[in-house]
Amino acid sequence: MTKQRYSGARIFDGTTTHNDKALVVEDGLIVGVDAPQKSDTWLDGGILSPSFVDLQANGGGGIMVDGDADAGRLAAICATHILQGCVGILPTLITDTPEALGSVIDAGITAAQANVPGFLGLHLEGPHLDPAKNGAHDAALIRPMTDADLARLLEAARQLPALMVTLAPSAVTPIQIATLAQAGVIVSLGHSNCTYAEATEAIKAGVGCVTHLFNAMSQFSSREPGLVGAVLDSDIAAGIIADGFHVSPAAIRVALAARPNGLFLVSDSMALAGTELTEMTLGGRLIRRENGRLTLEDGTLAGADLRLDMAVEFMIRQARLTPARALAMATSTPAALIGQAGRYGHLLAGRRADFIHIDKNWQLNKIWWSGTPL
Repeated sequence: MTKQRYSGARIFDGTTTHNDKALVVEDGLIVGVDAPQKSDTWLDGGILSPSFVDLQANGGGGIMVDGDADAGRLAAICATHILQGCVGILPTLITDTPEALGSVIDAGITAAQANVPGFLGLHLEGPHLDPAKNGAHDAALIRPMTDADLARLLEAARQLPALMVTLAPSAVTPIQIATLAQAGVIVSLGHSNCTYAEATEAIKAGVGCVTHLFNAMSQFSSREPGLVGAVLDSDIAAGIIADGFHVSPAAIRVALAARPNGLFLVSDSMALAGTELTEMTLGGRLIRRENGRLTLEDGTLAGADLRLDMAVEFMIRQARLTPARALAMATSTPAALIGQAGRYGHLLAGRRADFIHIDKNWQLNKIWWSGTPL
């Protein structure tokens, strides 16, 4: 393979932005950043960035992560997100039956063994949540964690490249949290009405993350800071749905001021992602796509109609972030959380050349997979 050189755009390498430089690629790997040459492939402005890493993707391409999951369906979902600029995702199962949970775990293990492109592991959002904060989850399926549930998750963690589990302190014990964390599971709090003290106890036990900060959780107040306050008063990671509907730009700016590091972007995408579909069903309930929102018939937000380039643009224009910080929230920060900082989220010499071009209007323009344009 001949050497490829790209110039005319700024280069964000996962940490630092380089101006007036060329990105050099050879044999599917990053060679480094060099001075531009006349023979370079010219990009008319914008920025070259590592491809995105999405840790909360409920579906895509017309397919949900659900009890019908098999490795092929997970592969199709991953392929949809690759074409939206992601190097990989955690396919995410929201609260479902024990049988559906088992099917998804089995499918994920098979996908991992088959090295499915774009498959980075699983995110199990529930069923061990708080019914008082169920959001779009089926409250009838929410339940406490049993010893059998714990054993299943521990076995899954041994066979998956990464496993994130969203739970509520009211549905588990500190010992269960500690056991999961010690096994390498990324334990995330979410869908919880817990107090600040309860959240802090869970963090001490081993929680390292919070799922969709501000949404479906106890809010900050002067006498009871709640789960939001516990996040802002800690150093644990937290995902944010930056679509302009789930969280106010002002709330995001406050969170970023309190937490310069650790916050990351998620799409919270549904089966509609990557399609022109306007409706889908989830657990027998109709979800409509309209004006950039996905809602149930009662108006409850049900996932998001969001790509990560759109989230990055929102963070730059509405949350007033620098491009480097916004891009890090969609690349290097989530990659580090799942233990993949050595493979994804950076454009450094010797790394696989998975990168994207975002144009001057902050829209995804081009995608390279292992150095090959898609």
